Amino acid sequence: MHVIKVIGMSCAHCVSAIQAAVLKVDSGARVEVDLQAGEVRIDSAEVDAPFRKAIEQAGYTVAG
Repeated sequence: MHVIKVIGMSCAHCVSAIQAAVLKVDSGARVEVDLQAGEVRIDSAEVDAPFRKAIEQAGYTVAG
């Protein structure tokens, strides 16, 4: 399980965009986006670096 802090998420469009970005990296991943906590939780066997890059390419800032 990966937990990635993301800055700038605020709406349903953000959730959809981040889910789509993550699923491009691993189509079998389970993705949960928590807007209030500013977190994306990803259940995948992949390492988290490609997920971080995909989220940033979708236009969001990954913290840390």
